[in-house]
Amino acid sequence: MNSTPRQFDMFESQPEPVVQAPAPVIAVQKSKQKPETEEALAQQLEKTGNFRILRRLIPRPVISRAESKFDKLAVLIDTETTGLDHKSDQVIEVGVVAFTYNDDGAVGDVVGVFNGLQQPTIPIPAEITRITGITDEMVRGQVLDLKTLENMIEPADLVIAHNARFDRPFCEKLSPVFVPKAWACSVAEIQWAGLGFEGSKLGYLVGQAGLFHNGHRATDDCHALLEVLIRPAGAAKTIPFTELLLSSRKSRIRIYAENSPFDMKDHLKKRGYRWSDGSDGRPKAWWTEIDEAQYADELHYLRTEIYPWKDAEPLAIKLTAADRFKT
Repeated sequence: MNSTPRQFDMFESQPEPVVQAPAPVIAVQKSKQKPETEEALAQQLEKTGNFRILRRLIPRPVISRAESKFDKLAVLIDTETTGLDHKSDQVIEVGVVAFTYNDDGAVGDVVGVFNGLQQPTIPIPAEITRITGITDEMVRGQVLDLKTLENMIEPADLVIAHNARFDRPFCEKLSPVFVPKAWACSVAEIQWAGLGFEGSKLGYLVGQAGLFHNGHRATDDCHALLEVLIRPAGAAKTIPFTELLLSSRKSRIRIYAENSPFDMKDHLKKRGYRWSDGSDGRPKAWWTEIDEAQYADELHYLRTEIYPWKDAEPLAIKLTAADRFKT
């Protein structure tokens, strides 16, 4: 075998190189069809059953009250505070969304929006900043425009808060304009579970309504609550605001089970009674609030299950929307 390497002869005849034909050019015509809208894409995904799309909440436009066709006025109000105790804690933000409605519970238009920050006399606790996003720097030098706020509240037929038992005392501490107003609570006076919701927290309601928003800022929460209140919900397509309005018109009875036996406290607590220590001027006793129509049944329960005597007459106070949710 000859192992001598073969030398390349540049004059030797070489095979012709293979020249490949260029790839054919294919003309691609641009589709004249308009791209699908974001909403159409969202609906397409939802139809598969594998996706649930949340839409960004867009606040409704504000018009003058004179342009609205409804004559009643409601205000949604939310307060952010330094803590939970209205006696010692302070308001750091107030948000209001005012809207019109009629006696049947139909909602008209947004006719006013208010937002204001206020610097407290103490540093904002870190937990409050974490929840609300409000920092000491944001409120430094800020003072609520109470005159503008009062001008919005004064003509209102109804003040609504998502947990009015919390917001009403803080608001009444801010200004006397809130004191005589009729209040409604969108937590306590709407049967959210019956409308298909898993909870009454605003975040749950907004999410299950198919929306998302910048939560825990006062005015943003008011816009979000309005959208939840006016969207049909449940099998019967109930308008939550209509249910809230009807509930707010009903009288309620607050019953104090004074002098009830100590060993009955667990029974009362299980039935929904809460303890009042008497520090706010109320009787020192277990108490509850019920619809006026339920009073006879509740009195029967107390006389037969709690008190050892059948002619017991526990203290009962009739409440209207002007009285409810006070301290």
